[in-house]
Amino acid sequence: MEINHVTLIVDQLEKAAAFYEYEMGLVPVPAFVFDYPTAFFRITDTTQLHLSEWEDTRSFRGHLCLRVDDFSAMFWRFKAQGRIDTAPWGKVRRLPDGAMQAFIRDPAGNLLELTSYPDAPIDPKILEDELYQEGLYVSGRNDFRGYKAENATLYHPPGTE
Repeated sequence: MEINHVTLIVDQLEKAAAFYEYEMGLVPVPAFVFDYPTAFFRITDTTQLHLSEWEDTRSFRGHLCLRVDDFSAMFWRFKAQGRIDTAPWGKVRRLPDGAMQAFIRDPAGNLLELTSYPDAPIDPKILEDELYQEGLYVSGRNDFRGYKAENATLYHPPGTE
């Protein structure tokens, strides 16, 4: 099983499509001829992002996570644009596996998590920035249910489950 696509709901298709094409660097691909505004983008050879224009309610914490090639460049670009959102999941962080993590909002208000590979080079100035904080996000809920481990990672190559 694998994820084929993720659909995000947007309120202005053209504005959101321009963001994903020009700011995130995704390549548009042909969409089906639906009777509502939509745009498809290639994330990988087998995974797409679908944008659909509807008047829906947005999630505060629900998000799509994208591993980006140059986390540092994305951090500085989106910081300059005021897109980094620390309200739902806290500040920019380095996860215990070494991957960097930041959350941004697209023009429609959808939450995106940007992450790096654990061993990717990171601009050391990010670690000194006011938007950076050491350690994992702490919600204060003290509810530890779920599948957890000290050696957790966002990256599980095939055969390592």
